[in-house]
Amino acid sequence: MSRVVHFEVHAEDPERAMRFYRELLGWQFTKWEGPQEYWLIKTGPESAPGIDGGLLRRRGGGPVDGAAVNAYVCTADTANLDRTLGAVGSLGGSIALPKMAVPGIGWLGYAKDTEGNILGLMQVDPTAQ
Repeated sequence: MSRVVHFEVHAEDPERAMRFYRELLGWQFTKWEGPQEYWLIKTGPESAPGIDGGLLRRRGGGPVDGAAVNAYVCTADTANLDRTLGAVGSLGGSIALPKMAVPGIGWLGYAKDTEGNILGLMQVDPTAQ
């Protein structure tokens, strides 16, 4: 069985995308000192479950809907899904799918970031119906 060990956010405007994720989820970005324009993403403390990732300038040309890069949807946890989804628009993103119950698990919503990437947002709540 293979586990996800890293994720990448592809962005037309990396600075705009980093600002979105910093303000929405509190992620930290560090410029990688390698030969490519790349930022490492820290999503939380190493003691908590989850993975870290990277951000790079989108390649492949064309508009987002022209499928320059298609990727998996990653889902981030949030303590308050309503508040997080409410902040998406003010940060330049949009709601892709509104809040819905995942019975016995929690509340799930999907947003588009400033670059047109879809991300999932989950609030754990075993009483969700």
